[in-house]
Amino acid sequence: MGEGKIRVVVAKPGLDGHDRGAKVVARALRDAGMEVVYTGLHLTPEQIVETAIQEDADVVGLSILSGAHPTLVPKVARLLRERGAVEVMVLAGGTIPDEDKPDLLAAGVAAVFTPGTPTREIIAFIEQGRSPHDR
Repeated sequence: MGEGKIRVVVAKPGLDGHDRGAKVVARALRDAGMEVVYTGLHLTPEQIVETAIQEDADVVGLSILSGAHPTLVPKVARLLRERGAVEVMVLAGGTIPDEDKPDLLAAGVAAVFTPGTPTREIIAFIEQGRSPHDR
């Protein structure tokens, strides 16, 4: 693993107002030694991408329970690519049906984590899949 901590932006796009899971994951990532920015509720994909770029994020974790994942998650991945942040890993979590996972993966999402996934699995996936930027 390279120098510096892995930087993760955890975000709740759209109108979903339930953030307990996002906060649990954010704390677990922080406890694992990552730098975590939790953006709070009700952000647009554009706001999330802007935060990820400003924070020099290695990973963007999107938590969605509202059913808007087929639209919002691919939009974040597309906007990151358009802004040149192709190296940023995009993860999705929440109540996402299995049948929707292939479309999200095809849109550039590295992994989809559903409720009940142990946080250690999320941490391991990030640590194995990303090295922090050279700082």
